[in-house]
Amino acid sequence: VGTHATIPPQIEEFVCEEMGLGVAPISNQTVQRDRHAHFITTLALLGSSLEKMAQEIRHLQRTELSEAFEPFTAGQQGSSAMPHKRNPELCERICGLARVLRGFSVTAMENIALWHERDISHSSAERIILPDACTLLHYMLHTFTAVINGLEVDEQRMQANLNMTGGLVFSQRILLALIDKGVERQEAYKMLQRNAKKVWSMASHDQQVPAFLETLSNDVEVTEYLSRKELAELTSTDYYLKYIDTAFKRVGLS
Repeated sequence: VGTHATIPPQIEEFVCEEMGLGVAPISNQTVQRDRHAHFITTLALLGSSLEKMAQEIRHLQRTELSEAFEPFTAGQQGSSAMPHKRNPELCERICGLARVLRGFSVTAMENIALWHERDISHSSAERIILPDACTLLHYMLHTFTAVINGLEVDEQRMQANLNMTGGLVFSQRILLALIDKGVERQEAYKMLQRNAKKVWSMASHDQQVPAFLETLSNDVEVTEYLSRKELAELTSTDYYLKYIDTAFKRVGLS
């Protein structure tokens, strides 16, 4: 390191080669810390990706959704006060630890600028963040692997939630179909909004929500352009799932 006044560059190269390390092109008393910051930041990014997925599972496990659940073993307690609770504790833990990893990345970047490129203020911090960051990410990966392997998915609840609005989620596709039939966009928008309000009005009064398909089928302005058969096709989820296999293949699933 430094000027190589005491130890020639060839010895540095030999030692690094024996240890399977590369030689820093330019170095002073301490190796530049940008590579350390890059490493820690990469770990933080991986942790944030785990958090993103864990947070989604937490939302899906909320009582009002109840679409997906992290594994819950026999005898496990979700709450010390409420026996019925089944909290996503593992996913919550992953989300919390991801914040710690991001904090380590800030420390790693603060370590880059050293006094005259030679002080050792970085050392005390790195003795904590380097081993702890590796340990944390390893634990998070191990924990999330267990979550995914034991993930419970309620397909019926997913379908029920999708049908909660009676099919209003298909309004965009029907809007585009009306436009293709020659209806002005604003006029088509008003047609659908008028019928959507009827569905929402009944839902807000705790009445049985009618199918958007039925409401549209009873609107003569709509059926002038779209038959009931066409409306039924436009309110099918099959259209949105036609490339699902391609999406799975892209991430290595089949």
